Order: sequence, then C-alpha cells, then structure tokens
Amino acid sequence: MSTPITYYFIGIGGVGMSSLARWCLLKGNHVYGYDLTPSHTTAQLQKEGIKIVFEDSINSIPIEARKKTTQIIYTPAIPKQHPHLIFFNEQGNSVKKRAVFLAECCQEKTTLAVAGTHGKTTTSLFLTHLFDHAKRSFTSFMGGFFNGQPSNLIYTGEEYMLVEADEYDRSFLQLHPTVAGITYVESDHLDVYKTEQAFTDAFVQFSKQVSRSLVVAHNVPIAGITYGIDVQADYCASNIKPHKEGYTFTLHTPTESYHNILINQLGHHNISNALCALAMAEQVGISSAHTLEGLRTFPGVYRRMNTYRINDRIIIDDYAHHPTEIKSVLSTIRNSFPNHSNCVVFQPHLFSRTRDFFGEFVSVLAQFDEVILLPIYPARELPIDGVTSNALLNALPNKQKKCVEKKELKKALMETSASLIAVLGAGDIGAEFENIVKSKSTLM
Repeated sequence: MSTPITYYFIGIGGVGMSSLARWCLLKGNHVYGYDLTPSHTTAQLQKEGIKIVFEDSINSIPIEARKKTTQIIYTPAIPKQHPHLIFFNEQGNSVKKRAVFLAECCQEKTTLAVAGTHGKTTTSLFLTHLFDHAKRSFTSFMGGFFNGQPSNLIYTGEEYMLVEADEYDRSFLQLHPTVAGITYVESDHLDVYKTEQAFTDAFVQFSKQVSRSLVVAHNVPIAGITYGIDVQADYCASNIKPHKEGYTFTLHTPTESYHNILINQLGHHNISNALCALAMAEQVGISSAHTLEGLRTFPGVYRRMNTYRINDRIIIDDYAHHPTEIKSVLSTIRNSFPNHSNCVVFQPHLFSRTRDFFGEFVSVLAQFDEVILLPIYPARELPIDGVTSNALLNALPNKQKKCVEKKELKKALMETSASLIAVLGAGDIGAEFENIVKSKSTLM
C-alpha cells in the first residue's frame, strides 16, 4: 500500500474542490482545507473527517499540513495574494490549480467529460445515474449534488472517470477526455475571456482534445455526434407528451427507436440533457436499452428545478444565473403551470456578468408578472461602479418590482400574491431559501 499523501485544499467548500478532497480521503490520504465561510458542504466534509479552518492567517493552518511535502490544491476563485497560497508558494510546496489536479486524476483512464455554458451539471449527473443504473465501475466528480445526497463524489471503481468540464478560467483545457459532450456554447465569463470569439475558440480547442468521440447539441457549431429535440440529429427525442411525473417521449438513436420513454424531470432542457448523457454512454458501449429505465428513477439535481408545494403555492428553486437559463425556467413554468401568476426572486451573480448581460437580464426578467431582486452576489469580485440590482430594477418595465435584502427574503415570499414563485441565482440565495423551508415557514 502506498504511503499516504497530505493534501491541503484552499477553497475546499467549492463544489469542484470538495469532490476532489473526498477522492483524496477515499484513497487513504490525509486531507485538510481552508474556506472563507462555513457551509453545508464544509460541515459535511468535517463530518467525514476532514479538518477545515476558516481564518486566512498563517497560524490557522493546521501544524500537520504545514510541511513542505504537503500537496496544495487551490481554486481559481482564491486571490493570488491569499496568505495561505503565498505561504506554501514561498515554502516551495507543490501548488496546483484544481483543474490541473483533476486532469491528473483522470490521466490514462477512460474519461467522459461534459462541457457547455448551460446544462453541464445536470447532464453529468444524468450520466452518473445511467452508469450507476448499468452497474459499471466508475468514479464521478460531480459539479452538483443529487437531491437528498450529501456527497458529490460517486465511486464504484475506476474503469471510467466522469467529470464536469468547467470553462471558467479555461479549466477544461487541462482535460484530454476519451469522450466529451458539449451541451451549449454561449458567451459567459467575459471577465476571463474578454471576447465572444475567445470564448468560442476555447470550446473548439477543447473539442480537439477529445481522443475518441464528441457529442454535441444540434445547434453547437462544432462537428460531432449530434443530439436534439424534434430536429435532424443522431440522437433525437420526438413525440414529447406531458406526464404526471415529467414527460414521455420517443428516442431515436443511430441504430434503434425506443417508444414511450418516461423521464421524471420538468423542462424540455432536461430531456436534452438526458439525450446528451445517453449518447455519451453509448460511445463507450453502454446501450440505451440498458439505461433508459434509469430516466424514470433519476433523483434530480439540488437546485435544478426543485419544486416545492407550500400552502397552495408552487415554489421552484433553481441555480439559473444566466439570462438563457432564466428563460429556460420561465418556459418550463409557462408550459407546466400555465394558469399560475408568477413572481421571480433573483439574486444576480457577479458584477461583471450583470454588466455584460444587462440588456438580456432586463429582457427576460420583464416577462415575469412580478420581480423581486436581491443585491448582487459578488463571489470573487469587487463592485463595479454603477452595476447594482437597483440599476437593473430601474431598467425593468414591470409594475410589480422591488429590491430586498437577503434577510427580507422570507417576508418577500410571504407578501407576493403570485401563486408560483421562482427563486433563482447561483449565490447564497439557495441556502437562504433552504433555511426558510427547513423552518417550516407558512409563507402565507
């Protein structure tokens, strides 16, 4: 048995970091970490045996992790001037970005990677569920959580590695997958890429790093095995009908047609995500005939169209933070709940994204009956002059609109007259809403 390695994760609470920390722990190594604030994720990691500190002073680093042989993994969201990062760099430790370490974990293994501006987390979790349903030996580093599951690492073996290929900071260009899927190419992270062309070029480069098969949505302008809904594609869903559990549809693959397939999720975008996963699985010899039944038992993804019914109100909690994702949620609401008045409660994520897509945000938010905005969640950014939720609010034509602080979220949910509320955003609005649900608030 190999000698245990000591790892120190800077930003361990991040979804991409925490799955790697769990992997290192599973392998019998010593794992420590730092994060800015405690969260559900850090609490769970601590429960699993990982020591985590929340102070950025050098003295807060556990003695056991300070040695020169400790391997340092950090998230790109951590500032270069972070005291822990400076300490380990000056000491001469091996210091790697998360994306580099993830690529090393996948080296010389059959790797399936899901990329795309939208849908990559749900698609990679569909892929994980299908592999599990087919009883394959795999490790999945998930960029999200199955509903009701505390871990974002699923391990049954190492014949296949399933990963989310994140475009932020060009992280996905570290990967050289065997099979990849691209769900959507639409500009984002312009703080990193600067131009739309540079963003698209990165996806083209990623596609060139795939060694066996590339699966792409039919509207992605990169050559590959295609999938889509009611279009000419290698994998196509047609005859979609609403069902009490989700939808039924017909699946056409290059070799077979399967009828009356049930998927237990809301939103046509989820049928599309499932198609990508099914097509990717087939590229490594896992036939849809063996996995389709898994679509009716998919547990769903935390904060992806999670639906609550509270006192005759429908509340949808979703991670949507890009205008296209909000549009997708709105489309699902209109199709699945056509007779409900709606209210969107939205926490913008990042000053740069709010600035770069200001017009698009105004356009989609204006289509809701009522809009409630929270202050912009800064994440890794400093404020940008003039870019605020109030500026967004002032640009909206809606008659019913207001800005509230996060602590006023419960009151805002209680006061709206809408029978359907969409709680959207990638910041801490999800955790705040979860606290409200757990407190069994009446929301009347």
